[in-house]
Amino acid sequence: MKQKKTLSERLTTKYQLVIRNDENLAEKSTIGFTYAKVLIILVTSFIIVFSSSLFLSKTLLAKWFDPKHEQMEQNKKLLSLALKVDSLAVEVDRKDKFILNFQRILSGDTTSDFSDPAKSFEGVEKPLASARKITLAATDSAFKKEFEQSDLSVSIKGNRDLEQTFFFTPITGFVSDKYNLKKGHYGIDIVAKANEPVKCIADGTVIIASWTQDSGYIIALQHAGNLISVYKHNAGLLKKVGNFVNAGDIVAIVGNSGEMTDGPHLHFELWYNGNSLNPEEFVTF
Repeated sequence: MKQKKTLSERLTTKYQLVIRNDENLAEKSTIGFTYAKVLIILVTSFIIVFSSSLFLSKTLLAKWFDPKHEQMEQNKKLLSLALKVDSLAVEVDRKDKFILNFQRILSGDTTSDFSDPAKSFEGVEKPLASARKITLAATDSAFKKEFEQSDLSVSIKGNRDLEQTFFFTPITGFVSDKYNLKKGHYGIDIVAKANEPVKCIADGTVIIASWTQDSGYIIALQHAGNLISVYKHNAGLLKKVGNFVNAGDIVAIVGNSGEMTDGPHLHFELWYNGNSLNPEEFVTF
């Protein structure tokens, strides 16, 4: 009795396909195969054909035959353009508010609230005129001479590199925490109202303008004579790394950013030749 073959045996049994000449039956070629190989080839071919068809139906064939495809592509482009327009509108609005706030600051108006520029800046022409006057006065030599003689700036004595340097007050306020090397407090904390402008103490170049977990928004400037000034916990930064800043220019806005803060204030540091200085010895707050 002939024993039935198992499925495994049937799949692995070797066969030969012989190709002969129809006229003289001469053997032309032979092909060896098993059902397992044939099955693998068929499955692989099906997967390739199916994947190719699916890809073409979503791309090339869809462009040719699907009438909705072009409309979908146009809708995607319109959506992308709408999002870009919205983001640009928001950015323009933010810049307009910043400009209006600067105009208010330069005009000397400190009674208005930064959060509502529409109410604070009725009549823009007047602040602009004041801003021009202040800009011209700041560059005038007579103004500089008067400023150097006033109590708003203090010259660093004892250091030849810096004894001719005079400093603007970055912000006027109450000193809540003084300079203390033993406690690791390398600057002073000046309490001020939120959104007050922070000014650069002297001509310099921005070397740091970033955000840190502890100090929030921080900006630092390199001045002449290896002097560096640092301003921390700001609500926002108005200058970028590499920008040259004149003395008295606004570089940031007072805020409460960072984890190591408990209210709106400016943490201000001075560094000379790699050593920290007590800012109160050089700048009047």
